[in-house]
Formats: sequence, C-alpha cells, structure tokens
Amino acid sequence: EKSQDCMYLQYCKVCQSYKAPRSHHCRKCNRCVMKMDHHCPWINNCCGYQNHASFTLFLLLAPLGCIHASFIFVMTMYTQLYNRISFGWSSVKIDMSAAKRDPRPIIPFGLSAFAASLFALGLALGTTIAVGMLFIIQMKVILTNKTSIESWIEEKAKDRIQYYQTGETFIFPYDMGSKWTNFKQVFTWSGIPEGDGLDWPVRDGCHQYSLTIEQLKQKADKRVRSVRYRAVEDYSGVCCPVTKGVKTFFTTPCTEEPRIALSKGDLILATRGLKHWMYGEKILDSAGDGGIRERGWFPRKCVEKCQYDSETDQPVDGEKKNR
Repeated sequence: EKSQDCMYLQYCKVCQSYKAPRSHHCRKCNRCVMKMDHHCPWINNCCGYQNHASFTLFLLLAPLGCIHASFIFVMTMYTQLYNRISFGWSSVKIDMSAAKRDPRPIIPFGLSAFAASLFALGLALGTTIAVGMLFIIQMKVILTNKTSIESWIEEKAKDRIQYYQTGETFIFPYDMGSKWTNFKQVFTWSGIPEGDGLDWPVRDGCHQYSLTIEQLKQKADKRVRSVRYRAVEDYSGVCCPVTKGVKTFFTTPCTEEPRIALSKGDLILATRGLKHWMYGEKILDSAGDGGIRERGWFPRKCVEKCQYDSETDQPVDGEKKNR
C-alpha cells in the first residue's frame, strides 16, 4: 500500500513480486508461502500460515496412534503366546502352531504373524519417537511465535553482530513475550489462524519490517563475504558423482538443496562449504546483482579460487569464514 515500504522488503525474482514479511519462496512448490516453516515431503506441501496448526496436530496424533497400535501388538503377541510357551529347567519350548486347546481364535497366529507383528511394533515405536521429537520442536517454535526458518535467521543475526562487533541488538519482533499469546496466534477454536498472513502484531521496540531489514542485512553480508571461484572441471550436476573421487562420492551433502552443473570456465560465487563440497551461485549473466544466478552444491575439486574476491575486487588472503 505504501511504495516507500518496498525498500524494506525482499524481491522474489521467480514470482516477480515483493515478499510479504515472514514469507519465503519454496523451490518445491514454486511459490512464495506466507509464514513458511518448511516443506514437508510427507504431506507433499509446505507448512505455513494456513496449515501450521493442522500440521502440528498431525505430529501429535500420529505418535498417539502409533502408541495405540503398539499396545495392540504387544497384547496380541502376549495373549497368543501365553499358552504356547512352556518353561522347563533347562530349555524353553515354543509351539508356534495354531492353538488346539482353544479353538476360539479365527485367525491362526503362526510364525509369520508373529514376525509381522514384531516388525510392525518396531515401526510403531520408531515412528512414535521420531514424529514425537518433531512435535516437541514445533511446539517450541510456536510458543516463541517463530518458524524453523526464523529461528535460523535469528541465529544468523547473532552471528553477524558478533562477527562485525557492531554493538547492535537484534530483537525478534513477533515474540509477544507470552507463550499463551503466541500459542493463540496459531491455534484457534475456529481452526482459522489469526490475522491475514501479511500483517503481524509486533512487540514493543520493533516495527513491521524489523525481521525483513535483518534479512536484507544478512543477504548483503553474504554477498560481501562470498568468494569467487572458477570451474576447472566439468560437473554434470549428479547427486553422487563417481568420477570426482571416492571422498566426494561418499560425502555428498544430505540435503534437498539442488546441485548445479558446471562447465569449465564458469564463475561461481561460493557462500559456504564442506570439506569436499561447496555451495554457491553460478553467474549466468554479467549484469551484477540483477543477473540471473543458479544456486546449488558442487564438488570442491571442480573449482579453484580466483585471485580477487567477487564482490570487493580485493585480494583474498585465505578462505573466508565458513558460515
């Protein structure tokens, strides 16, 4: 509504529009999602403003259902095996055949049924632990009125301030200070979250664009500290390249982030990296910040550092701090 507010917002080159506060672009859904938390492959959708409460309830009900199933499996195996195990002084004899003394069971509980029940019990317990931990993580971010992405942004803000020793203090604007107030912004009796997903209440001392201003600072900081590399080998963009060395093959990043294909001579702005892999942007157009870039991982052995830094054109004495 106010054109001067554009200076506080990030621009999405894919959607060709400004991002609303707390919004992020999802590569899987190919759209900007309001209050995006993450993209969940299990629901084949993003978890964000509209479905954050439903997703969290799913993380609660799935472990409860698995606990119920585990109880059924345990009681089934116990009742079916109770009259089939005789304990002697020196040996244990297990008769897994159909019960002859009690003809009431309709379905015989044989060895295959026992193995399937034991396997299903393991899956149920594993799901209870894994999904239950996700539920706890989601509740922590909801009670502080954050998303998983915003928690990462806050950590990077503290890291940036400490790195440059600016003396500034970053206050997360959407944490209202009360866990109950934060909880009510996500969970409502009507099932419809509060607000419209664009404008959010903020705490005292902050304004509507406090988080987006910090994101712009982090983006500018990343551009300044990026290092220019030049490709010295071709790379097809496969996840686990066989021809780039055994260590590169077995240490491929375990992430959904893409890989980028490289041709000899390509220029890449690297922003972070591992021992055998690097992440950065391949410059496809020489139009500076307005140019089109392709981001992703690539093997470290396929590139070599240029003599001058890409953004400042100053000599690089060594590897920049890996963020």
